Amino acid sequence: MSMKNGTDKHKGGGRDTGEGVVDHGGTGRLMGKLFWEFLKLGLFTIGGGMAMIPQMQRLASEDNRWLSREEVVDCIALSQSLPGIIAINMATYIGRRICGVRGAVAATTGVVLPSFVIILAAVLALGQIGDNPWLAGAFLGVKAAVCGLILVTAVRLGRQILRSPFHWVLMIGSLIAIGFLGINAVWVVLAGALAGIFRCLIVTREEKPGQTGEGGER
Repeated sequence: MSMKNGTDKHKGGGRDTGEGVVDHGGTGRLMGKLFWEFLKLGLFTIGGGMAMIPQMQRLASEDNRWLSREEVVDCIALSQSLPGIIAINMATYIGRRICGVRGAVAATTGVVLPSFVIILAAVLALGQIGDNPWLAGAFLGVKAAVCGLILVTAVRLGRQILRSPFHWVLMIGSLIAIGFLGINAVWVVLAGALAGIFRCLIVTREEKPGQTGEGGER
């Protein structure tokens, strides 16, 4: 019986173990790679969760071919819909998909560890430095740069997701609801999910008569 199947698209000749986990030949080595890749991501990516999304996209779908681009978009949507920091949620999701629970632990630990260590050191250092105009200026510049990173993330996601008038209506409606009306993002996400389900039901119902007609002709 051949061990090859559709998951051979993953880099390194990976195969599906039947549990949604991709076996890249050596679980220990793969866990080490997950930890190391997400450790580098957490250490060198500045700007927080949203600013890390483009780097995670490249890491998962381009550099390592762990997930397809569509799967990464699904990962982003799910991670943003759940409580917690999106970067940590995405790391957990990707690690679980690639190497099960142990992969989730390795990826999550890798992405969290640099921030944990650095923020402890920063708090101790800031306590010693106190009010410093040079430091205040540096923080001002960093915050402006982070806005640019988040904007780039929004544009890239928009190019991948906004493919129909339905998507554009939901995006604009969400922007108005959260940005101008002050509605909690949780309710907006839930409303988007319900709208997506309702649209799917309508599309499925419209397609069924055509499919039945084709079956009858056969």
